Amino acid sequence: MFDTKFVIVVREDLAVWQKLNVTAFLSSGVTAGFPQIIGETYRDAAGHVYNALCAQPIIILAADGPTLSKVQDRAIGRNVSTSLYIEEMFSTGHDAANRAVFAQYDPTTAKVVGIAFHCDRKIADKISKGAKMHS
Repeated sequence: MFDTKFVIVVREDLAVWQKLNVTAFLSSGVTAGFPQIIGETYRDAAGHVYNALCAQPIIILAADGPTLSKVQDRAIGRNVSTSLYIEEMFSTGHDAANRAVFAQYDPTTAKVVGIAFHCDRKIADKISKGAKMHS
């Protein structure tokens, strides 16, 4: 059992490719911010070495836009570090453009399509309240 949770919440009305894209980007943000959650490299029976993966399960949840905004507000209110993806980032083609469009919005104007965080289990449950297991 882990004392912490790694949670990703994606907006439920996104296209499948968008959900996968957002989930991948957000998970990379959390693992960059918390490198201690990365396990050891993998080695197969033939001796090939593969990249290390997150050592902790990642909980993927879905929510509507208003719930995502509440999740963001709760995370900010609790000073929990997050990775955030906004709708406008779908129209950009590279990292610098993502950051430029991201900088144009604040928590009250951003159209959040995904948020991810890693924190104490109980706090994670309070922050993600209202989101449901992704299906």
